[in-house]
Amino acid sequence: MIDESYNEKVIDHFSNPRRCFAMAAPHGTGVVTVPGCGDKVWIYIAVENECISDISFQAYGCPSAIACASMLTEMAQGNHVDEAAQILDEHVVDELGGLPEGKAHCSAIAARALHEAIMDYVVRGIERKAGSGAKE
Repeated sequence: MIDESYNEKVIDHFSNPRRCFAMAAPHGTGVVTVPGCGDKVWIYIAVENECISDISFQAYGCPSAIACASMLTEMAQGNHVDEAAQILDEHVVDELGGLPEGKAHCSAIAARALHEAIMDYVVRGIERKAGSGAKE
């Protein structure tokens, strides 16, 4: 049973998470763990024309961690990578309509995992260019 301090939107995203799967061949992957509580979030992105064409997640943790990762995927889907990089933890909390006291760190790990996935995508692109001998 989920704690009654969670609002309906959080409960919905926890009970029916969106895009909850490991992407087969992502262009970027980010993973963040919170050592104190053990929550862990993986974010996978596919990018086409510098826009996030697909995004998914996996999460291990409390209802807030799962709900935040789910909401984050909805927020980032279809955005230019630069716009998606601007999504912060407070934006995720706002979209969910708030989190119970003491659960704000859950939104931070989802946003940080997205930022890591974007950075991974950028680094892979640089490595591809360097490997092909392409000049910038």
